[in-house]
Amino acid sequence: VTDYKLYIQKFKIALGILLASLILVIFLIVKTYPEIIKINDAQVAYKTNSEALVDAERKLENLKISKQNAEKVDNEVIKEFFKPINGGIDTESVISDEVGEILQIMRENKIKARSLKFDPDPADDSFVQHVPERYHVCLVTADMIASYSQFESFLRELFKHEHFLDIASIEIAPYDKNKRILLINLKLKLYAVRDKSSIVNVPEENNDQEQKGGSSSSQKADNPPDIQQQS
Repeated sequence: VTDYKLYIQKFKIALGILLASLILVIFLIVKTYPEIIKINDAQVAYKTNSEALVDAERKLENLKISKQNAEKVDNEVIKEFFKPINGGIDTESVISDEVGEILQIMRENKIKARSLKFDPDPADDSFVQHVPERYHVCLVTADMIASYSQFESFLRELFKHEHFLDIASIEIAPYDKNKRILLINLKLKLYAVRDKSSIVNVPEENNDQEQKGGSSSSQKADNPPDIQQQS
């Protein structure tokens, strides 16, 4: 009987130790499992971010190469001046065909024009100041409404336009009621070659200046200003 009681006592002690060990294991699992999940998630995120970083670096390198190629093309592009089919001495009528091309680009990019203003041969333009007998110049001021993507596409088309033009200024403000819509004020200078038959003779006073060694409009025509052509 004594041996039996001793056996029962040892069994209870062993069972208690087993239960205590089981409880400890369960406790450790409960405490460590979330940490294991976090570590695993961190490893997955690190791998994903590493791959994304490599992809981003590759895209950045491609963009740098594209930019270099674009700059190379920009430097090589030489735009021709618009040569109107219908000649004449009136700048607005001569330049109207090219204005029509610009309006067509606006329509293709779904840009709405609130107003258009035409200023023929603006006095502050270098071509008007130095070679007025060779070129028609028209400053077009356009108030437009467009989205970011529409206006970006419009500017790209302007850059690719076959004739020489100059973006004098751009003012952009988001629409108060919808920040995704832009209110745009664009000033664009369009140029056209004058018909030789429309060139007005140089005044006699300029001829007198030329004989006295002064500068004349014809001399200016032979030495046009150093203006970088840009779209």
